[in-house]
Amino acid sequence: MQLFESSPDPKLGIRGANCTHCHGGVKTFKELFHNNGLDSIATDLGREKFTGQAADRARFRVPTLRNITLTGPYMHDGRFSTIEQVLDHYNQHIVQSLTLSAFLQNVSNETCGKNLALTKDEKADLTAFLGMLTDSSFITNPAFSNPHPLKNP
Repeated sequence: MQLFESSPDPKLGIRGANCTHCHGGVKTFKELFHNNGLDSIATDLGREKFTGQAADRARFRVPTLRNITLTGPYMHDGRFSTIEQVLDHYNQHIVQSLTLSAFLQNVSNETCGKNLALTKDEKADLTAFLGMLTDSSFITNPAFSNPHPLKNP
C-alpha cells in the first residue's frame, strides 16, 4: 500500500508507484479523466469527442480498482489482458503526447530517469496489493446477483 500511495522521489530515497494521483481515495479512483500515455497519436479521441476541446484528446475516465483482478481486459480499448501488462505499461512504456497527464510526466524512481523504474519485486508487491482489492464474497453473494435472470421456457 505504501508503494501504491507514494510518489517517487529518488533524491529523498522514496520509492513509489505514483498510483494515488488517479486511483486514490476510498473509491480507488477520482472523478477525473486522464491521458495515460498509451499512444503518441490517439486513434480514439476519448473525452475530446464530447467536449470538443483538444486538451481532452485521449483522456479517459479513471476506473475504480475495486475487484480489478476480475475486470480485464484493461484500458479503454482492452489492449492489456493482465494486471502485469498494465504495470509494465506504467513502469516502462508511457508514451509522450501533448495531452499526457501531468501526473505521468517526468516521474521516476531513478534520478533523471525516463520511466518509473519499479523493480520486479515492487511490481509483484503492487500486483498482490491490487489482488487484495478483490472481494470474492461480494462477487458471489446471491443478494447482488442479476435481478432479472433468464427464465426457462
